[in-house]
Amino acid sequence: MVHSVPPRTPRQPVRPRPRPRLRLLAASAAVSAALVAGSVVPVQPLLPAPQTARAADDGKKVLTVAVSQSVDSLSPFLAQRLVSTSIHRLTYEYLTNYDVKDARTVPGFATAWKASADKLTWTYTIRDNSKWSDGRPATAEDAAWTFTTMMTDENAATANGSFTANFARVTAPDPRTLVIELKKPQATMTALDVPIVPKHIWEKVGDFSKFNNDKRFPIVGNGPFIVTDYKVDQFVRLKPNKDFWRGAPKFDELLLKYYKDGDAAVAALRKGEVSFVSNLTPAQAAALGNTDNIKVNDAPGRRFYALATNPGARSKDGKRFGNGHPALLDPAVRRALFQAVDRESIIDRVFQGHAVEGQGYIPPRFGTYFWQPSEKQRIAYDPAAAAGTLDRAGYRMNASGKRVGKDGRPLDFRILCHATDPNDKAIGKYLQEWWGRLGIGLKVECLDNVSDPWLAGDYDLAFDGWSVNPDPDFVLSIHTCGALPATPEDSGATDNFICDKEYDALYAQQAAEYDPAKRAALVKRMESRLYDTGYMNVMAYPNAVEAYRTDQIKSITTMPEAAGNLWGQDGYWSWWSAVPAGDGGGSGGSGGSSSTAVVIGIGAAAVVAAALGLFVAMRRRSTAEDRE
Repeated sequence: MVHSVPPRTPRQPVRPRPRPRLRLLAASAAVSAALVAGSVVPVQPLLPAPQTARAADDGKKVLTVAVSQSVDSLSPFLAQRLVSTSIHRLTYEYLTNYDVKDARTVPGFATAWKASADKLTWTYTIRDNSKWSDGRPATAEDAAWTFTTMMTDENAATANGSFTANFARVTAPDPRTLVIELKKPQATMTALDVPIVPKHIWEKVGDFSKFNNDKRFPIVGNGPFIVTDYKVDQFVRLKPNKDFWRGAPKFDELLLKYYKDGDAAVAALRKGEVSFVSNLTPAQAAALGNTDNIKVNDAPGRRFYALATNPGARSKDGKRFGNGHPALLDPAVRRALFQAVDRESIIDRVFQGHAVEGQGYIPPRFGTYFWQPSEKQRIAYDPAAAAGTLDRAGYRMNASGKRVGKDGRPLDFRILCHATDPNDKAIGKYLQEWWGRLGIGLKVECLDNVSDPWLAGDYDLAFDGWSVNPDPDFVLSIHTCGALPATPEDSGATDNFICDKEYDALYAQQAAEYDPAKRAALVKRMESRLYDTGYMNVMAYPNAVEAYRTDQIKSITTMPEAAGNLWGQDGYWSWWSAVPAGDGGGSGGSGGSSSTAVVIGIGAAAVVAAALGLFVAMRRRSTAEDRE
């Protein structure tokens, strides 16, 4: 549920709420250009990281991936950030996986599954050739314990509780059989994106809200990699799981190395200190594209980049909290703001073409669920119409040129901006200009930690975004009333405090609809409703713009293979399949993932994606990597 989307921590010592997974940060184009020109000394990571190179001193072949997002937790029950969920994809098996070619459901920890006639009982056959890295067999009992714990302990449900909220009972009648009984039909039963953990390790945990799984190494898992070491904001070290049922990875070690500064990561790539860098700015991508031994991947991504409004932070008990501007509760104000956002200029000037204009909630990469507003419904860039909308709603210009409400309060808003995200800063300046012409003031509050004010509801607007899975249930669920915190002191699974009964009714219908076409139609109606409420303005779908060293990586698999991303996949294909340069081997193993050439250039990527039916009149739609 990768989720940039959509990072916040609780005000009280309660379960942490989800963090936008969109926050893989890149550096500014201006700094990048200066770096290329040699006029800027690269900034080094704030904290020392382990020495790495193409080959370690002991001769090990190390695949070093630069990451710019802090790990929120190594506990699969708590983790929400993309870097963390990517680690869990590598270290734990899920019941099912997504095919690297087309994201269809394929076996994972389960080799087969079937539903009863009434769709209320699902039986999974658990593979017999998976074992935990400490040598214990991995069985259906581990899966039953994982799900049951999420059902009975709200802290264990923090990250992925939406998947089990409808479960009535989960049992393991024998080591190879898992049975899930439902309260009502549930359409996500072949897309349960929940890491299965070893019962014999995790049953010893007392408080799941406080256990981050980061004190004892190696961490026991059954995925292609094993976490062997971790230092906060420095690195995560992983080694191949030699007993992984699909085959062990080819590299001797996988190292995720933290860089707060994007230019420092690019400089490290140039020097061969890292093998791979994601979230490149246009200037970085252009410069690296002409560099020997470096290949740039520019392909449609799986994220959206959005502008979110505070709809009035509230909890399930009906209490409101925070200090959001009350004018944003008026649909006319939200509509006027969005009428005054020039998405085409954002794509052209900020993303410089490495994105597609945002429309619906689901990126065009997921063609089944991709939705576009009708011409009549579409909120187009029209400053004159925005002014008219405000006038009719009673927000008139005063003598000072400021818009004021009937209560005399001016329309002066704040927007939460990630201090390390150049895209937020650049777009914030455009919003100040566009909205300023309407008499609306905007303060861009760029913070290192947006979590606290976001969780507290102390904001008016915010830059937001999430990674979307092939099955969109999770990112849809975070806007339901049920995701709100129980009380103002608690934390919920909500992204932005949205609670709309019509949206909720549609969510319930799609969750129980097994017919693919009917479910897709319901999801699109949900997107339409979310669009019409004006709580979120999806401005862009950023591309995956990333690069790797060909003198360190001989081949690696993108997802989808035809034109996809390497970082943040719906699976473990990229790092599992990677073949070291100089290795005589072919692909990284067997079982549905073959090494493939990475598509270079947005033009080529867009052509391939269009051929796959993923894009409809898109010129710039992207994801979590567009933080220029």
